[in-house]
Amino acid sequence: MAAFETLEPSRAEALLARGLRLEYATLGWNVVGSVVVLAAAVVARSIALAGFGLDSLIEIVASLVVVWQLKGADKRRERTALRVIGFAFLLLAFYIAVQSLVVLVTGFRPHHSQVGIGWLAATAVVMFALAYAKRITGRALDNRVLETESRVTIIDGYLAVAVLVGLVLNAAAGWWWADPLAGLVIVFYGFREGWASLRG
Repeated sequence: MAAFETLEPSRAEALLARGLRLEYATLGWNVVGSVVVLAAAVVARSIALAGFGLDSLIEIVASLVVVWQLKGADKRRERTALRVIGFAFLLLAFYIAVQSLVVLVTGFRPHHSQVGIGWLAATAVVMFALAYAKRITGRALDNRVLETESRVTIIDGYLAVAVLVGLVLNAAAGWWWADPLAGLVIVFYGFREGWASLRG
């Protein structure tokens, strides 16, 4: 019997409400963040920041899917939601791979972005905290969709750290290539989680 089915109704409702609040918080942060980061990317002519802005859009889609699933949890919705999240993982990993390789090959050197650095540092902290809370809540609910989406949020946090390191090294030492190299570290994890979600 699933853990969710053994929970008291009041406890189950409280966990569902917490899961929805976590997704709404993720949505709000990423909607604002996509605007802030994409604007900073234009000013700094930063491919890495632009990529992170697109990553925020993928996270928005994943959060909307989880909200949809939590509001009507059943096996059919769970399978559909896992597939959508899986495709989001694969799109994110593919984009990071292409973006990183293009920057490395062309030797593109972005300007410095203090706004980007500040927002990415805050985003890393927020995303890791949200991912942890989603994972705990998803396990308590026995909700695979919320648990899987928590890993999308973790990737968002890792990507924020990777892009942040690249921006800081570029600003401090002129190491323009640090950003795309850091991004490539995330590609393997993204593809692995994407395939796992699609098979689930």
